[in-house]
Amino acid sequence: MKKCIILSEKFGRGNFLRKVLFFLLLNSVYSTVLIAQDEISLEDYFEKATLFMSKYNEYWEKKDFQASEKLSVEILAFFHHLSEEDQEEYLWLQAEFCLMLVSSLSIQNKVDKAVEAFEKAIKTYGFTNYSKVKNNTGLENIRTDERFIAIMKSIEEYDSIYILRQSGKYQNADTTGLPRFTYESATSDNLKRVREFFNLDSIAGQGDEISKIKNMLKWVQTNIRHDGGNHAPQIARNSIDIFNYHKSTSVGVNCRLLAITLNELYLAMGFKSRYVTCGPKDNSDVHVINIVYSTTLNKWLWMDPSFNAYWKDENGNLLSVEEVRMRVIEDRPIILNVDANWNNQNNQTKESYLDGFMAKNLYWFSSPDYSRFNAESHNFNDLTFIRLIPYGHDESSTSNSRTVITHDALYFWEH
Repeated sequence: MKKCIILSEKFGRGNFLRKVLFFLLLNSVYSTVLIAQDEISLEDYFEKATLFMSKYNEYWEKKDFQASEKLSVEILAFFHHLSEEDQEEYLWLQAEFCLMLVSSLSIQNKVDKAVEAFEKAIKTYGFTNYSKVKNNTGLENIRTDERFIAIMKSIEEYDSIYILRQSGKYQNADTTGLPRFTYESATSDNLKRVREFFNLDSIAGQGDEISKIKNMLKWVQTNIRHDGGNHAPQIARNSIDIFNYHKSTSVGVNCRLLAITLNELYLAMGFKSRYVTCGPKDNSDVHVINIVYSTTLNKWLWMDPSFNAYWKDENGNLLSVEEVRMRVIEDRPIILNVDANWNNQNNQTKESYLDGFMAKNLYWFSSPDYSRFNAESHNFNDLTFIRLIPYGHDESSTSNSRTVITHDALYFWEH
């Protein structure tokens, strides 16, 4: 599972800083290598880049945009002290720093220079993160400039929502003979043990069905830290072992393990539930969430334990994954719950959570056919995964003996 961290801080700088700090920690165990006098090591570059990020944030908060502009120019020039090989590998960083320069120029209303720098970020450094630019509040002074609009148009094909809108439609089909989704009974010994271990009746509370669903979501997000890079291969993939691992180590786990945990809690309380892998067209970083079936509302509900996140429409009605996807495509309102957050630190917004992250992961979906306790541990090879993809999408990259491909949304979301 690849790392799936929300770009929750202004312009995504927090995510970059975490990557830099991780790199420095990883490389602190290596010995220093002799290099040419005018060439720097990656470690030295990232050390300077980390200081740059800290100072840039400080200038930005103080609204000293001349200083942040000067600093951005310096770090862009410093990049060229890396070897050609390192420059090629980390060109994406140069693109990120160039966008920060664009922000500093734009907010000072230096329109010509800002547009010129933005064009360089695209054409020279290969920047393609359309959503990030779209949600960057520092660029408001150049958004109406015809040159900026034209450059944005040139990378529109990389926009997650544009890709989603260009995707093929679903098609109903004869699903006779295909596996059906089934759910372990809450009366099984394993799920009774889960209910007792977590004292789920207390966690769920005495409220109605929806309040119980939300309470369990919040409990998992609050009590098990999210770390997108840790899939904890040394532990069994069930809620009890995942919880004990976190409590004994204080180390977070990735979105898949959080979703597996919440899934078993829902099952133990008698809810139909699945964990669903949500993926992009290019099969890069994915994110795993939960769907839980509400008999009150007669539909599946989106529940994301990594961010305590769920969606509502303009009337406050909770939404399913299918409904969110269609509303994004049709540009209809969706509202994120106000207490959505990452590790009880960074509050999430629709822009950071959807536009900056989840929109790209609404292209295809995958779920195991049997939702049960410890599904991916000892009997992992017995699982069949059912994957819903748009009609016309290349299936070759997803085909294997354990995956059933379907274009039939009614079949995939059946309950």
